[in-house]
Amino acid sequence: MDFDINSLMQQAQAMQEKMKKMQDEAANAEVTGEAGAGLVKVVMNGRHDVKSVNVDASLMSEDKELLEDLLAAAVNDAVRRVEKQQQDNMQNMAGDFPFPPGFKL
Repeated sequence: MDFDINSLMQQAQAMQEKMKKMQDEAANAEVTGEAGAGLVKVVMNGRHDVKSVNVDASLMSEDKELLEDLLAAAVNDAVRRVEKQQQDNMQNMAGDFPFPPGFKL
């Protein structure tokens, strides 16, 4: 088996550049988490910053605890979506790099 360290270093540098680009894109990407069949929506970016919250007017007459629960559920949904998106991006990027047989991330 021929081992070309220069080729490996070039591939590692290319992967590092892809990782930086992916991180920048992920930080700016927005996802929407929902709860209550879409009555509460939370928009969050890849840094987990909440950008906006939308509560349907029909919920304004509900009790405080229900609204709090729906808000928490929508935020949790958004967090899961951000993490899933980032995990998918990492898997796609890692698929481009020639890891040795049996190597797992």
